[in-house]
Amino acid sequence: MTADTTPESLLDDDLLTRFRERAAGYDRENAFFAEDLAELADLGYLGALVPAGLGGLGWSLADVVRAQSRLATAAPATALGVNMHLVWTGVARVLHDRGDDALDFVLSEAAAGEVFAFGISEAGNDLMLFGSGTVADPQPDGSVRYTGRKIFTSLSPAWTRLGVHGLDTASADGPKLVYGFIDREDPDVRTLDDWDTIGMRATQSRTTVLDGAAAASDRIVRRLDPGPNPDPFVFAIFACFELFLSAVYAGLAERALVLAVDAARSRTSARTGLPRSEDPAVRRRIAEAALALDAVAPQLVALADDVADGTDHGAFWFAKLSGVKVRTVQTAREVVDAAVRVAGGATYFAGNELGRLQRDVLAGVFHPSSDDAALNTIANAWLGPVQD
Repeated sequence: MTADTTPESLLDDDLLTRFRERAAGYDRENAFFAEDLAELADLGYLGALVPAGLGGLGWSLADVVRAQSRLATAAPATALGVNMHLVWTGVARVLHDRGDDALDFVLSEAAAGEVFAFGISEAGNDLMLFGSGTVADPQPDGSVRYTGRKIFTSLSPAWTRLGVHGLDTASADGPKLVYGFIDREDPDVRTLDDWDTIGMRATQSRTTVLDGAAAASDRIVRRLDPGPNPDPFVFAIFACFELFLSAVYAGLAERALVLAVDAARSRTSARTGLPRSEDPAVRRRIAEAALALDAVAPQLVALADDVADGTDHGAFWFAKLSGVKVRTVQTAREVVDAAVRVAGGATYFAGNELGRLQRDVLAGVFHPSSDDAALNTIANAWLGPVQD
């Protein structure tokens, strides 16, 4: 990575100001972050994880963690939306660095401007990567047709490639979970206009209906047994998803803390005549929030480096990744709550930035891993699975 393509230089202060100004409008209008995405694409951000030799920026996973946190300080929904593209390029990069070229097409196409989205979530499917209610129907030419409904498809107005999974029960070696990529032009893909949430509105994570949408044979990247699987592909998805997601909420919390400090300095107590920044209770809230937030970024960067370096955490890998997601989101919620208490009633108005962050941070609990799933994973790592 050259000096002029660091996360801090690419996502400079002027860009963050523009994105922050647009974020309020996207939220108010329940609109997609089209202008933000166009700017990021022009800067080559969609190819951040693509090796320089393949036309990308050549950033590391830790670079993207820092970049996504920085982007989220200005526009959390934009950062969360583009996250799903970065997850797929992150998976491709992790596999590429381990000598697996199954997703190299993702790297080259991302560098060329294609936008990848994540079509894994399904209503009521708490198995996530380990199961699917979508039917994967193998065809004689090696392609697979997918029939089902995917929810929370971020980047819905803009994606050009959708990574999906479904269950093949028809093949002789079935059941198998089949992962593949379908194109936007497929006539058997429908996107519903059903995204109207209280937060993270600009992601436009709409429902995607697959009516036999086809992934070509050269776009089928894995056939795996249902259930927990040690395949590096599954590990890479889980690692990139948890790390980049956590980075977004860390950045959101950082911005909330800055807004709390600004509010404390600008507000004056009618009782004492002093700035709120001199109130011991306010100082304690801000100090506790800063203390908690300071622990987040080093954890994320260290784990990202461990993934890239192939560090052997053995049976504790999934516990560490799900744990850092839960801790980061919980910390972000606590920081935002403290910031709201410092800033006062103005944050209750819909147009207030800190009020928007309060709504946006709520989305964190709905992303995998859930608190319950993470605790189960951690307990299994330390104690072993519960005996039948």
